[in-house]
Amino acid sequence: MTGLMEPWIFISVAAAAFQTLRFMLQKHLSMGALSTGGATFARFIYSMPVVVTLVGSYLALTGTALPEFSARFWFYALTGGLSQILATWLVVALFRQRNFAVGITFKKTEVIQTALVGFIVLGDRVSLSALMAITLGLIGVLVLADNPAGRGRGAGRLINRAAGLGLASGAFFALSAVAYRGATLEIASADALLRAGVTLAVVTTSQAIGMALWLSWREGGEVGRVLAAWRTAMWMGITGMLGSLCWFTAFTLQSAAYVFAVGQVEVIFSMLASVMFFRERIAGREMLGIGLLSASILGLILIV
Repeated sequence: MTGLMEPWIFISVAAAAFQTLRFMLQKHLSMGALSTGGATFARFIYSMPVVVTLVGSYLALTGTALPEFSARFWFYALTGGLSQILATWLVVALFRQRNFAVGITFKKTEVIQTALVGFIVLGDRVSLSALMAITLGLIGVLVLADNPAGRGRGAGRLINRAAGLGLASGAFFALSAVAYRGATLEIASADALLRAGVTLAVVTTSQAIGMALWLSWREGGEVGRVLAAWRTAMWMGITGMLGSLCWFTAFTLQSAAYVFAVGQVEVIFSMLASVMFFRERIAGREMLGIGLLSASILGLILIV
């Protein structure tokens, strides 16, 4: 039971809470004021100045020099940044297909995919009991993916646009999580918060610049619409920054697969948001899938 007191668990839950708030704002903007690309860009452009200022202030107040990092840091950071952009784009597009809670749950396939990618890239391992709990969560995702309202029978009910977007977003989120953990491990500092902050500052700056260039090329006027929506988008940037800082800090302390597994509590948060804020109905089958995922989360907290 000592695992319940480990800081990375509380940090992971906080990250999930902030991320739910950010996705709520992102869904709101993507359904009207902004395009999918614009809603994705808003998450980064409004986070960047906040995180850069916080990291600079932290260095100044503590009298700490900017830590050194290896060349591999840049590879991991930029790979993670691009993967997160693609993942966020896909999950915002997913919100147009199914309700908020189910959209978030599809994204949670990132957990088992992170375990696989983490093992291949960084050699991170998970125990057999933890793998069983993660598999239970995957069953919950498959229950949610089975859409009886869709066309066709059998595989056609599982193989649909919403499932494809969810699985793809989960794959890119998994890659970004492992890459971010790899980046934080390449920074020469024992301060977990500083390692997370520096990585986040580099990643968010590259994402904001990259997406601004992309939207200027592909969606004329969208950058201006993002800036015009600052009253809502500003809060999305702040919640996104706080969520990312929590995720990155947790990644410095524990395997990304375990962090994301505990972070599945976001499914419960999103279900509450779906009903209370978006006035969406949760079907019985969807409740079963969410219940299986919840059991998976509790099992992992007790196991790790």
